[in-house]
Amino acid sequence: MDRRDVATWVSGPRAALDAAGIDIGYRGERLELPPDGIGSVAGYGKRFGALFIDWIASALVAHLIFPQFAYGSQQSAVATLLVFFLVKSGFTMLGGASFGQRIFGIRVIALGKPYVNPWRSLLRTALICLVIPAAIWDRDGRGLQDRAAGTVVVRAR
Repeated sequence: MDRRDVATWVSGPRAALDAAGIDIGYRGERLELPPDGIGSVAGYGKRFGALFIDWIASALVAHLIFPQFAYGSQQSAVATLLVFFLVKSGFTMLGGASFGQRIFGIRVIALGKPYVNPWRSLLRTALICLVIPAAIWDRDGRGLQDRAAGTVVVRAR
């Protein structure tokens, strides 16, 4: 056994395919998006940052709306999730981006459509709230919530 045999699976599938001479292209190529700049698939760091800001903002709003719930209680967590769902899906419907996404310069677009319709936004946000679909990505950088809703998160600036 050679170090290269182990390195191919430790480095990940993309490195293994590159070592085998197979070109799978850049993220978003199959979706006909540019490789970089405005309109390209947003990076994971920006997405996680936007999600973190959206969650913190939702927790603060939930605490303001329901001050009787002790912070860290189950009622507080459910209230935060409800506020997160309403705010994220509403902002995505109306402007294509949530509060955190606007801060990080990313937005959600529907593939082949001029805007994200309400049903796509509600489905996408419901799957994000379930966590698992949002943690599984394809090679274009889309989570299962984006694949199900027919959307993609792209750079806005």
